[in-house]
Amino acid sequence: MTTLIESEEHKALRSAVSALGNRYGRDYLTRTLAEGKPLTELWSEAGKLGYLGVNLPEAYGGGGGGITELSIVLEELGAAGSPLLMLVVSPAICGTVIARFGTEAQKRDWLPGLADGTRMMAFGITEPDAGSNSHRITTTARRDGADWLLTGRKVFISGVDMADAVLIVGRTEDARTGRLKPCLFIVPTDAPGFQKRPIDMELKAAEKQFELVLDDVRLPADALVGDEDAGLLQLFAGLNPERVMTAAFAIGMGRYALGRAIEYARDRTVWKTPIGAHQAIAHPLAQAHIDLELARLMMQKAARLYDAGDDIGAGEAANMAKYAAGEACVKAVDQAVHTLGGNGLTREYGLASLITAARVARIAPVSREMILNYVSHQSLGLPKSY
Repeated sequence: MTTLIESEEHKALRSAVSALGNRYGRDYLTRTLAEGKPLTELWSEAGKLGYLGVNLPEAYGGGGGGITELSIVLEELGAAGSPLLMLVVSPAICGTVIARFGTEAQKRDWLPGLADGTRMMAFGITEPDAGSNSHRITTTARRDGADWLLTGRKVFISGVDMADAVLIVGRTEDARTGRLKPCLFIVPTDAPGFQKRPIDMELKAAEKQFELVLDDVRLPADALVGDEDAGLLQLFAGLNPERVMTAAFAIGMGRYALGRAIEYARDRTVWKTPIGAHQAIAHPLAQAHIDLELARLMMQKAARLYDAGDDIGAGEAANMAKYAAGEACVKAVDQAVHTLGGNGLTREYGLASLITAARVARIAPVSREMILNYVSHQSLGLPKSY
């Protein structure tokens, strides 16, 4: 199950996606970003080629694979310099949750469009006062006849301007205990009472971040995804793939930066010798490569555990993979910029912007400190400090 050698099918997928990514490359991302546009052309072509929905069931237009295959897609696009952040959200989180827990009508309505890229769904969990504590989520849904009324706020929600709907994590009251429990709702972005406001980010990315205000948004009964009493199971069914895909995003970015540094170190000659011949340059780049490879192995383990249905094992491995990939990415980008010296800060080489972007993998969707808390409690059995 966790063989370390990729199958020929996976190697072929990796090669094909790499070819697509390299046809667009970093120049496409930079140019599109300067124009203030989303990466529509790359997203559409990836959808037509079947890469966006490679993890979704074949019966609904997907490729019949899993997060293992989808992580390959995102990693290779990132390594080519054109990662698609919404791969983490639309097919990996939302598509997976709907495929696993949605009604037949929800699957027919959403999965084909998510698979071919003609529809997109964002994911809303983070709130201003909840941080990483999902138990403090205050967005609530209450029944009003056969409908639901959803009220609350969300922040740092990616790609809402491109999405047809947002899969919102809210809470409903348990009729037996009176306690609030998490539930997932499909909320159309054009629903009355749904408001979005862009957040002014220092980090420039094709996918904008938004604050959402939900003011008694009326939803039909069938907007609820899955069983009202199985909220946590359904929630983590989306969060584990999110962590795996964030690792893929980070590894791809690290590989791109490292590739540019290696190319430069081979060609840049000082005192008749390429700078890559000097161990002070070569060894840190070799270390960065090793760290990225180790992170990839943990990511592959997490993806395969998840695809095999081992949610508990996948949870531990996905958190570790996300942590390892974030650290490896930051170090690889830092070393790449340092290898180029002043050139590493120029627009021509396009590495300086990755200094900020690389930190996203340390911060989102969960901080490295919270992952260390998770491993301390869940893996090592140490007492909680909170």
